[in-house]
Amino acid sequence: MSDRLPPGPRTPGILQILRWIAQPLPMLDEYHRRFGDVFSMRAPGGGAFIVISDPQLIKEVFSADPDVLLAGAGNATILEPMLGKHSLLTLDGAEHLRERRLLLPAFHGDRMHAFATVMREITESSFASWPVGQPFSLHPFMQSITLDVILRTVFGLADGSGHRALRDKLVELLDIAMNPWLLVPAMLQIDPFRWSFLRITKLKRAVDDEIYRLIAERRRQPAGGNDVLAMMLAARDELGRAMTDVEVRDELVTLLLAGHETTATSLAWTFDQLLAHPAVYEKLRDELAQGRDTYLDAVLRETMRVRPIIPMIGRHVAKPYQLGRWTIPAGNRLAPSIYLAGQRADAYPDPRAFKPERWLGVKPDPYTWLPFGGGTRRCIGMAFAQFEMRIVLQTVVPRARMQLADGPATVSRRGITLAPSGGTRVVLQQREAKAAA
Repeated sequence: MSDRLPPGPRTPGILQILRWIAQPLPMLDEYHRRFGDVFSMRAPGGGAFIVISDPQLIKEVFSADPDVLLAGAGNATILEPMLGKHSLLTLDGAEHLRERRLLLPAFHGDRMHAFATVMREITESSFASWPVGQPFSLHPFMQSITLDVILRTVFGLADGSGHRALRDKLVELLDIAMNPWLLVPAMLQIDPFRWSFLRITKLKRAVDDEIYRLIAERRRQPAGGNDVLAMMLAARDELGRAMTDVEVRDELVTLLLAGHETTATSLAWTFDQLLAHPAVYEKLRDELAQGRDTYLDAVLRETMRVRPIIPMIGRHVAKPYQLGRWTIPAGNRLAPSIYLAGQRADAYPDPRAFKPERWLGVKPDPYTWLPFGGGTRRCIGMAFAQFEMRIVLQTVVPRARMQLADGPATVSRRGITLAPSGGTRVVLQQREAKAAA
């Protein structure tokens, strides 16, 4: 066996970072054409990212010994400064397993239906405020919907002064934190919050203060409640231990970012794809009018295939790992590519085309369709996110006559996510009356 890394470009690491931020998908497409299903990208300071799009190798990575391939360590460089050390996304081993077990009951699929009324009310309120007859960006409205859903269902905050104070600080913090060029210091392993005089650092501290105040307030109240925070505070591990305030804070911020920003961006992409394909939009309107959701699920799956929010998943190689014909030394990172796996012509004929029909009667292959990750590290909020996206589309699509204002969006960076340029600019031509119950 050879210890050589898979082939890849010789571009210096810092230049690859800059291109990765500015042109992530063209970069992946080019390297895939040049080097095939497995290739290496250099990282500053040593090591490499080994990008994988072969389904069998992705399966092997997802099922590998978690002590050999560390998902938490693979995410920590980028995510830990914001999420903390006790986030599901930055933990590994027994700590990750304990935290996941504590959180799972709050995200059981059946519980999602308890949140349906809140999700519909928030969507209806937002939809009523969309301007008619003039161009506007959908993405901010989707962000507002998903943020309010999180604050109500996860944080347990109804409208009020406490809700507004935390909401305003979160919006400002996230707006700054989503600057894609903050990825440069993060990838160089420089904490962007290390300088106390920076606005982003002050905002993060203010948000943390609000969250810790909320946790303390909720701990003083009688146990109970249907929101996720109540379940987190009541949860106990096998030794009878509750989550600490720091653990609760880190998971709340994780759920906020994973359940707010990514879901909003997926919704913005869904409307972009629907309106770029008017026949698909009309078919979805007809299906929803008849109370059928099968085509809606197909639309969502196809959108997440062609426009994934995150292009790759990270795994830190803690011990030498056999990847196909390569023995990957410790210290490198494996990166199954959500984007490239979804562009495989052998799995998806005519992969560049938006064809929801390809999903009718077909279950996703977990190694070519992986917008929520895979294996034991699959996103704990997958059911929540999909349920919320269905609710938003069920509420808006049957009543909205609209079109794209500037044509289909292109891919632009928003922090670690890939968002539609211009936020999916649309014109709402007509807001139809709500059908009678």
